Amino acid sequence: MTEAKQIHLKGRVFITFRVRAVTGLHIGGSDTGIEIGGVDKTVIRDPLTDRPYIPGSSLKGKVRSLLEKYHGLPQNRKINRTFIHTCGTGDDYARCDVCQVFGVPGEMEFATPTRLVVRDVHLDEESAQELERRAHTDLPYTEVKTEVSIDRVTSAANPRQMERVPAGSIFGPAELVYSIYAGYGENGKPIADPAADVDRLRTVVEGLQLLEDDYLGGLGSRGSGKVRLTDITVKVRANETYLDPARQIGAYDSLEAMAAALDDLIGAVKSALGIA
Repeated sequence: MTEAKQIHLKGRVFITFRVRAVTGLHIGGSDTGIEIGGVDKTVIRDPLTDRPYIPGSSLKGKVRSLLEKYHGLPQNRKINRTFIHTCGTGDDYARCDVCQVFGVPGEMEFATPTRLVVRDVHLDEESAQELERRAHTDLPYTEVKTEVSIDRVTSAANPRQMERVPAGSIFGPAELVYSIYAGYGENGKPIADPAADVDRLRTVVEGLQLLEDDYLGGLGSRGSGKVRLTDITVKVRANETYLDPARQIGAYDSLEAMAAALDDLIGAVKSALGIA
């Protein structure tokens, strides 16, 4: 029998930023309907505007994957053709910052609410207009990059065309919503510690730094997907004043600046939420 739980939302932290494509960005879409001789790998687009965007699932999944490797966590759960890490016991879960932040399957009896929500990130309006006015793109808002694979035996060339959002394009504002919980099991044992939740903001920032040092989307080992996060703001809503405007407690030009001020930021979040 699953143990009854009492979960109390203490507040939420809102992290917004812009994502700048330092190199061309390819996040794959559906190739259904591509004509013979057309692009082999297309990007995902908003069906209403036809503009490329970054799905929240792509951003969240990439950051989680990088953190799992960074912390050396076992890849013990298969989803489709991909292995990810999922804690198998409540004791492991209580100690695992990655599973606490990014969540575990709801059927796990020890599961508590996922802390991190990652929104879809749309192409910045100014950047979209710049691409419309000035860039001579192959397709609306995108370039077509031709790659050639060489048969190692016959030396025959096999060209492929990949669609990318051009370098310099900006997406945003991106929004991460991070929830802080207090929680108890039926036996009164704590199952969610608000102070520990706030401390795990460090894990979120670690993941974003790993992303900047790696790549987003596909074709990363061949030059695509290098990104930079800029114009970062951090706001807080406390449980007791949730209907009031979110209170800004931090603003940073870069992720490096945010990381340098992280101890002070964590302290400010705790103070805003009344957490010791």
